[in-house]
Amino acid sequence: MSGSTTGIPRYRRFDGLALLHQGFRPFFLGAGLWALIAMVIWIAAIQGHVGIPSAFDPVSWHAHEMIFGFVTAVIAGFLLTAIPNWTGRMPLQGRPLAGLAAVWLVGRFSVLVSGWIGAGTAALLDLSFLALLLVVVLREILAGRNWRNLPMPIALGGLLAADALTHVDVLGIAATGALGQRLGLGIVVLLIGLVGGRIIPSFTRNWLKKRGEWKFPASFGLFDRLSLILLAAAMTAWIVAPESRLAGGLLIAAGLVTLLRLTRWRGHRTVAEPLVWSLHLGFAWLPVGLLLLGIASPDLPAAAGLHALGAGAMAGMPLAVMTRATLGHTGRPLSSDFWTTAIYLMAALAAAFRVAAPFLPEAHSLLLALAGSAWVLAFGLFLLRYASILLRPRDASP
Repeated sequence: MSGSTTGIPRYRRFDGLALLHQGFRPFFLGAGLWALIAMVIWIAAIQGHVGIPSAFDPVSWHAHEMIFGFVTAVIAGFLLTAIPNWTGRMPLQGRPLAGLAAVWLVGRFSVLVSGWIGAGTAALLDLSFLALLLVVVLREILAGRNWRNLPMPIALGGLLAADALTHVDVLGIAATGALGQRLGLGIVVLLIGLVGGRIIPSFTRNWLKKRGEWKFPASFGLFDRLSLILLAAAMTAWIVAPESRLAGGLLIAAGLVTLLRLTRWRGHRTVAEPLVWSLHLGFAWLPVGLLLLGIASPDLPAAAGLHALGAGAMAGMPLAVMTRATLGHTGRPLSSDFWTTAIYLMAALAAAFRVAAPFLPEAHSLLLALAGSAWVLAFGLFLLRYASILLRPRDASP
């Protein structure tokens, strides 16, 4: 998405840590670390090796931290890097960036130990991050009069409300935890549909053009707008009444239309460059998840669809975006190496194993173990390959 042609402004002179020079650096690093740490804790908990000292039950904690911990860090890194290009205003860096990242980190720890510090204290600390991020993003968009990208702060407001609903449940005020999780997941799905629909055709077109191709992805147009409206309707129906026939029908329709949308972007021509096909692969989990949710029944639990969206789209797309953005914004060549390709493949395997588990009850435990191992490998490789880049100045060698 772009609402300005001013280009990214010059960064202020900053002699501190390279980690605090650009918004994507601390948040992409934090997202990768938390995706790894939270999964290790979750695996150890379900195997009975540790207890999670959270006021959330273990399953709710796992879902909460994937949506409101890992994904929100990726969103923050993306927005804090993209918004200066949209508005022409100076980027957030230095102490303000460090402060915002610290609030996110405190939120993760507070939810993890909320059984010790109290659910109310944890809620306040956790919700502070999304509230501050919303203020920062809204201020920049309004100051830059960048009306085209107002959906971003609206989405952040929705995520803040969704997170609040999960805490309301833990506090014993109302049984809104599942609603909050569905609302949070639904908003993330819409963001993937919106942002993915902008960047995937654009990056694919640029790459194909360099190779001398003459057939390009379909430009964003009426079909895309209508597909997003259908996706929004499907997610709204699912959030409000997940087991209704209306929700099921809309999810199936949205899944089919989203799949058709993906086929218009010529992903089959990008097999030579993992930095490009990884975006298509990550997005492909979106229609798969929608269709599986739409046909969910007692014989086909909704877990398959939920994990196609969660372990698939919500991991594949962020990894594709984080690796590409990190290379591009630190002056590295936009080309995938062996380890980056392995990251994408491990993430895809993690999602495939997790989605397959409900279909193969006799191998359920094995598939869960394989899914968790592949997830840990994917994010472990991300940290091994990209942490040093995120921590070093732009002109340092990889």
